[in-house]
Amino acid sequence: MVSLSKRLNAVASLVKSGSSVADVGTDHGYIPVYLVKNNISQFAVAMDINEKPLASCKSLVKDEGLESVIDTRISNGLEKLNKGECDTVIIAGMGAELIVDILSSCDFVKELHLILQPMTHPEIARKYLYDNGFEINNDIIVADGKHSYSVFDANYTGKIVTKTLKDYFLGNITDFSNKEYFLHLLNYLNNKSKSGADLSDVISAVEEIL
Repeated sequence: MVSLSKRLNAVASLVKSGSSVADVGTDHGYIPVYLVKNNISQFAVAMDINEKPLASCKSLVKDEGLESVIDTRISNGLEKLNKGECDTVIIAGMGAELIVDILSSCDFVKELHLILQPMTHPEIARKYLYDNGFEINNDIIVADGKHSYSVFDANYTGKIVTKTLKDYFLGNITDFSNKEYFLHLLNYLNNKSKSGADLSDVISAVEEIL
């Protein structure tokens, strides 16, 4: 049985039971295999832009006997996903700028339940979601090893509400117990503000958390 890291487990926890899932940048395919083996998903598409990790994914899918329910594809982002094929898309383990590029290139993105785990600058991914009529549901900070990660999911509502920098950086986070994450964020904000950026509201909000 595939076991997931804390980071990937947090991602998998946001998948709704019965979903059909496309995992972009699937790497070794751990998430699709986990979802199917645990009867969370009935069908998954594992996608990666690189041959080598996808070969590892194919091998795992074959070893687990899941070739009929997990399709593996070489794909640049969501390029090889067909409209209506999956209702949920996971994009984990890459920078927020690349995540936004992938989502912006998909003409049916508004029909998808998005689960995102940016490795850098989650505020950029949140801004894209808010600016394009998506609502962020769960917004989790998960500690895994020496690092902490943002994991959040969103659905399209069509409502575009004016948001502030504070919203981009803190999103819909409700659990502020991971002080190390917010100390790291505060340090980043303070350094960025030295270059002239007005981040005073965000800094004040993070200081209140701490």
